[in-house]
Amino acid sequence: MASNTASGLMPTRGPVPGQMTGPAAGPVPGQTPGPAAGPVPGRPTGPVPGLAHAPTAATRAEAPTVPAHMLPHRTPAQLLTIARQGLAEAAQTRADGQRYATAHMAALRAAAAVLAARARPAAPSRRSRVTSVWSLLVLVAPEFSEWASYFALGASKRAAAEAGIPRVVSPREADDLLRASEQFVALVESALGLTYQPPFPGQLAA
Repeated sequence: MASNTASGLMPTRGPVPGQMTGPAAGPVPGQTPGPAAGPVPGRPTGPVPGLAHAPTAATRAEAPTVPAHMLPHRTPAQLLTIARQGLAEAAQTRADGQRYATAHMAALRAAAAVLAARARPAAPSRRSRVTSVWSLLVLVAPEFSEWASYFALGASKRAAAEAGIPRVVSPREADDLLRASEQFVALVESALGLTYQPPFPGQLAA
């Protein structure tokens, strides 16, 4: 198991000053796609209260339960590192559909990191009908509900783009989704008390 340092994420004592100011650009369903002029009312505008530190053993025992098969096998730090890698890949992808799909997957990894940090497996005797990571995110961290709704609406477009269906999304939709994913990943990092450490050029080469 890789350590937080090796995965590119270092634990912090709280939100990093100057980081995460909320979704300043990503579109909201029902609005005209395009960069927003400021934070969208109702969305998180900073580090989420109550999520600034990793849970203790006592709080973990009281954590919401989710189906065991839906809990990630990777650590939150590993999932956020993969999410960051996805964002970097999406930023370099010219095809609109692939850029959209890659950015959406990065957001999904960040949501999975919240589940890994905040949830515990449910009793094996009863299987929940909830199978969507976004639905589980609402149960585990209600403060991310609007983010979950936003990304859940884009799941079908991501699937169509991954299937190679042309012109599923416009260039602006892909760019907006990428910006929203970047903001969401940054918020999750702050909420879990982790900050991204970009690798040195030598590490990238390796």
